[in-house]
Amino acid sequence: MKTKDRVIFFDTTLRDGEQSPGASMNMKEKLLAATQLEALGVDVIEAGFPISSPGDLESVKMIAKKIKTSTVAGLSRAAEKDINACWEAVRYAKKPRIHIFLATSELHIEKKINKTRSKILDMAVKSVKYAKTLCPDIEFSAEDAGRSDLEYLAKVVEAVIDAGALTVNIPDTVGYSMPAEFGAKIAYLKKTVPNIDKTILSVHCHDDLGLAVANSLCAIENGARQIECTINGIGERAGNASLEEIVMALNVRPHYYKVGCAIKTKEIYKTSKLISSLTGISVQVNKAVVGANAFAHESGIHQDGVLKARETYEIMRPEDVGVPESSLVLGKHSGRHAFFNRIKTLGYKISDKEGQELFEKFKILADKKKTVFDDDIVAMIEEKTGSTEEIYSLVYQSAASGTATIPTATVRVVKKVKGKVEVSQEASCGAGPVDATFKAIDKITKMDIKLTSFVLKAVSEGVDALGEVSLKAEYKGGIYSGKGISTDIVEAGVKAYMQAINKALAYENIKKTDE
Repeated sequence: MKTKDRVIFFDTTLRDGEQSPGASMNMKEKLLAATQLEALGVDVIEAGFPISSPGDLESVKMIAKKIKTSTVAGLSRAAEKDINACWEAVRYAKKPRIHIFLATSELHIEKKINKTRSKILDMAVKSVKYAKTLCPDIEFSAEDAGRSDLEYLAKVVEAVIDAGALTVNIPDTVGYSMPAEFGAKIAYLKKTVPNIDKTILSVHCHDDLGLAVANSLCAIENGARQIECTINGIGERAGNASLEEIVMALNVRPHYYKVGCAIKTKEIYKTSKLISSLTGISVQVNKAVVGANAFAHESGIHQDGVLKARETYEIMRPEDVGVPESSLVLGKHSGRHAFFNRIKTLGYKISDKEGQELFEKFKILADKKKTVFDDDIVAMIEEKTGSTEEIYSLVYQSAASGTATIPTATVRVVKKVKGKVEVSQEASCGAGPVDATFKAIDKITKMDIKLTSFVLKAVSEGVDALGEVSLKAEYKGGIYSGKGISTDIVEAGVKAYMQAINKALAYENIKKTDE
């Protein structure tokens, strides 16, 4: 397919998406996410903002070394120091890109940067020219283009293209634009900028008014051929345009948009679940494409229609986006072959060691439940493959509570640091069994950590369903997420809490190493 007929998908889950409060990932988790994004068929992976921290630079560098087919981009301000750090991180990629941003709206120029329009234009050109001496693939973003003066914006776009930018991005940075208005802005640039055919016109839309996907699709209609988006629409404030929604709009309405893309749609659901697991940000049940209710039908009329002809109430098939259509029932009598075959059917690749550990967990779960469903298996895989390296791990926990009883808990924990193993046990009282258990853990870790969010939901069916706890905790100014699963909600909470603690400690160790 020719470039003009193809939409390039630029995924910024690891950069803008990770800027969601509490969504930060460690290096292992970022690499896991990047590998899945590559499997999804993403054209460009924006792996991070290298100048922001030594840890971010190293994670971008690690991803650049591992990714083979996708372009790996790093974000940079229009300054040589930023550009040098960005190049140091992405230079190892098969296809590296330096992504430079600089504000072009009057509000940002006057209030944030305190420069003149001519100075901004000069900075934009100089930064692109300098970056071009390091890397052949340069992208320039006109920050807050959604509120920028059209004539000035066109002047900046023309200048950075002449300076060597192969991609020019028009962000709706604060989600201010209306779809028709934003589409008209793209059409104006396509018509007015004389050298526009020498670049790929891109858009990056935020969802502050719930219009990020609509604005992105209007941009495509008017000539944009790169879309910057995230998995599940995560990102700053209300988030970004959702990759899965835009991709499926193009797939469901090909005769309307008349463009294609390289995204492997059957990897969408798996990618969504992975990012949700790694960030601790749950997907709302009524979320388009990947929500739990996206392919659910409760109404009798709807059920009757779908049974007679799926197309009556479904415009896409669950299997088109990788949603497991059946709930395969596995139980305590199921063997390794059936279990591993189901993992393969669900689209996961795991090592023999991970497989054995998962099978042992499956057998324990199967003894507790009559049946084990797909969601149970997916949850176990994600907990195993997405977890942080453990400093603290649970050995034993017990909690007691009742209407006439003060909730109490006892916890035994192993601490492993540099090969040294230390076992500690504490007991505590609390407002409830979970609170009492967390307080006992706090006595062991002696960390001043504060729980800021706690969400419990069932991830599978029945009274013996697995409970999933997603939480966020604050430690030394940082927010860390944790997720745990168990048929026992207290145990699920402990797993999630300890995962957040381990993430916080891992980050502190990285900071000490950097210093």
